[in-house]
Amino acid sequence: MKKLLIVIAVCFVQNMFSQSASSATAKPDYSPVYNSVGLDAKPDFPGGYDKFYAFVDENFKYPEPSLNLKGKKIYVTFIVEKDGSLTDIKILRDAGHGTGEEAFRVLQQSPKWIPGKLKGETVRVLFSLPIAIK
Repeated sequence: MKKLLIVIAVCFVQNMFSQSASSATAKPDYSPVYNSVGLDAKPDFPGGYDKFYAFVDENFKYPEPSLNLKGKKIYVTFIVEKDGSLTDIKILRDAGHGTGEEAFRVLQQSPKWIPGKLKGETVRVLFSLPIAIK
């Protein structure tokens, strides 16, 4: 009898904590991720890099000016998906004092990019760039 109750309890708990198809988000994309080398068209921010850095400068909340972080760089990497959204955002190196977390937040808010293309097909592209603290 104890074994039957344990089996029922395990099944009940598993059922309660498992995800249903309706509650799960979009299916992950398992298509290959390309480096920007060798692509027909590299991913680009709408309006170019000048607009991207203007977007970052406008949205980045800088730490205290007394910390003297001017000129330091935050190195980030992310994947530009086929629809232009940014995923798998990683901070490779930051300047400390919360600058990495802030760069992550700003990149999550980024408008969709123009995705990369290879042989006329839209592809997922791994992208790396530095963000300078002004």
